[in-house]
Amino acid sequence: MGVHLTSEELRQEIANLGPWFHNLDIHGVRTAPDHFLGDYPRFKWEGFKQIIPDDLEGRSVLDVGCNAGFYSLEMKRRNAGRVVGIDSDPHYLRQARFAAEQSGLDIEFRQMSVYEVAKLQEKFDLVIFMGVLYHLRHPLLALDLLHEHVVKDQMLFQCLQRGDERVPELEENYDFGEWSIFDRPDFPKLFFVEERYASDPTNWFIPNQSAVQAMLRSAGFSIEASPEREVYLCRRGQRHYAVETIPTLV
Repeated sequence: MGVHLTSEELRQEIANLGPWFHNLDIHGVRTAPDHFLGDYPRFKWEGFKQIIPDDLEGRSVLDVGCNAGFYSLEMKRRNAGRVVGIDSDPHYLRQARFAAEQSGLDIEFRQMSVYEVAKLQEKFDLVIFMGVLYHLRHPLLALDLLHEHVVKDQMLFQCLQRGDERVPELEENYDFGEWSIFDRPDFPKLFFVEERYASDPTNWFIPNQSAVQAMLRSAGFSIEASPEREVYLCRRGQRHYAVETIPTLV
């Protein structure tokens, strides 16, 4: 169990660990009550939590880009066995460890980027990859590494999307002289942010909807469900085409 703190001590410790991006409820104290997105990420979770079993029956879960650990905590509360959260930011990991301790939940948190997942030397029944892809300079590499090294069965995925939301039927191949297909708004596109989007210098590539789905397929994931906009439950399968070498970056 976590160390018992008085209400005032708890509020002070939460303030000391701020700022928070996840608005967690820790014994009645909210970590980010004035979040610009509202009760985030809980309001998002409420829209798709039904696709995750209420009882995970001891299954292993990896939360990539765990931030303050909202999804790690929720998976442990659903009876997941081994839960590991990774993030490259030590600030968020301090928050996640504090939240897990105060909740009395046994979760392992490690400082690690998605490009280092091979170091885990373990595959997980469920990998959570929510709100990370558009913060990466090498997004398709990240998906390849997850598929190769840590996803045993399913992946819960979310990515910020902009642009056209239609998903076109496309041919597998186009002649070199075909130019007009690229002018279609619904053709898979990644919008590159050279400087900042939403004042965040880590927003690099923002896909439209067809690009998200195409990238998932290319990395070897089939989409089983899309319970709400931007959220996909995927299953690990075969790659769309052969990839000779995927670097481990370890």
